[in-house]
Amino acid sequence: MQDSAIDQVKHYLLELQDNICGAMELEDGGAKFVEDSWQRPEGGGGRSRVITDGSVFEKGGVNFSHVHGSAMPPSATAARPELAGRSFQAMGVSLVMHPSNPYVPTSHANVRMFIAEKPGEPPVWWFGGGYDLTPYYGFEEDCRSWHQSAFDACAPFGEEIYPRYKKWCDEYFFLNHRSEPRGVGGLFFDDLTLSEADGGFQRSFDFIRAIGDSYASAYQPIVARRKGTEFSDRERQFQLYRRGRYVEFNLVQDRGTIFGLQSNGRTESILMSLPPLVRWEYQWQAADNSPEQALTEKFLIGRDWL
Repeated sequence: MQDSAIDQVKHYLLELQDNICGAMELEDGGAKFVEDSWQRPEGGGGRSRVITDGSVFEKGGVNFSHVHGSAMPPSATAARPELAGRSFQAMGVSLVMHPSNPYVPTSHANVRMFIAEKPGEPPVWWFGGGYDLTPYYGFEEDCRSWHQSAFDACAPFGEEIYPRYKKWCDEYFFLNHRSEPRGVGGLFFDDLTLSEADGGFQRSFDFIRAIGDSYASAYQPIVARRKGTEFSDRERQFQLYRRGRYVEFNLVQDRGTIFGLQSNGRTESILMSLPPLVRWEYQWQAADNSPEQALTEKFLIGRDWL
């Protein structure tokens, strides 16, 4: 792969980080992201941006990283053992936004590119990413608009793309030890390497740009609709309880977290995705016919939102 292609992706990712931070600051209306640049001893580094204690966002982070090393970590070769021992480059933007109002859902997005190289052989490259939504109190309008944005972003690339990556998202963001989804899904894809006949690198790159560029326009209207909703300590305590599920998934199952830690990435930036406050309660049960019960019975069930 030519350096110009890698530079093209890197330029886009840095620009995407700028654009998303600007959109989230505008929605918050006061707080600003604080930037922290870092270097990885084994090679590469990143640009972390975190917003805290805003009028809308209790904590959020939008991270760019570009790291490289002499050998792929186990988490990256588990599904592709033929790449073991290759040197690698990995770059991407990953973000999580944790609002303070329980009626505003948490959102996550990620777009990334990997390159695995070995002397005497052509490099192996692929893209991955997607986004998903984690509400604490469900609204059908929000879920439909979120999935409509995902559908619209995928539509130019084929009618089969959205249902395939929506299903992959439902299956990936599923807490096996809880037997429940993390949220209401969205899109998830990995190992995207289109053949030259299907558009090759450029078509693959166009797709991740479509996904990355659609995130803010999918999330902002939901935040705008819900951020002024009044809430009591009951809703706040339920939000903190449900945040525990988010923490469990990120620490137990998430491939991105595991890759970052195994590749000796910057721990503070990797764990930026965790919320600032969370609670667990032993054998808690929602009251019958309550909004809290509706979350698990009507929303966290892998629905076809369109």
